[in-house]
Amino acid sequence: MSARADSAELTGERIVDAMLARLRGTPYERIRLDDVAADAGVTVQTVIRRFGGKAGLMTSVVEREFGRIVAARDAGDQRSVASTVSALVEHYEVYGSLILKTYSEAPQIPGLAELVARGRAYHVDWCRRAFEDHLDPEADEETRRVRLAQVVAICDATTWRILRFDGALTPDETERALRELLAPLVG
Repeated sequence: MSARADSAELTGERIVDAMLARLRGTPYERIRLDDVAADAGVTVQTVIRRFGGKAGLMTSVVEREFGRIVAARDAGDQRSVASTVSALVEHYEVYGSLILKTYSEAPQIPGLAELVARGRAYHVDWCRRAFEDHLDPEADEETRRVRLAQVVAICDATTWRILRFDGALTPDETERALRELLAPLVG
């Protein structure tokens, strides 16, 4: 890559990082491109030229973070239910609030609903891959399908939020609660 291309890539990453930082604490509709541009050390015109506007920047942030989420979740220790749950809680400690914020704000942003749908589909597939060997192999297909749906619900970011924030549990207590919820479903 040329020095100019490298510089453009770094500028794009700075802009995405600045938007991500704003997203973590500010509702989407209150984020101003002026602030993101200032945080990234560029002009608003640079942001618009690169991402097409705030919606394009938001989808770029979600696409990048989705890739990071997939990599982290797939790299997590899945040798046992306990290690899988531990990795999941660790993941949600970093991304859980952002995932839930993205879900809630998706209808406001063109193109984001499709990315959220991909994220939800990934979560279902990840739960299947992470827990299918722990489901009762003697169960009929319908029972296994229902059990998997239950696993997906238990492992959802919303369940994590309820335990961590509504229930005021620590991460360790959240792990324990999730393991206990999963125990009747997985061996």
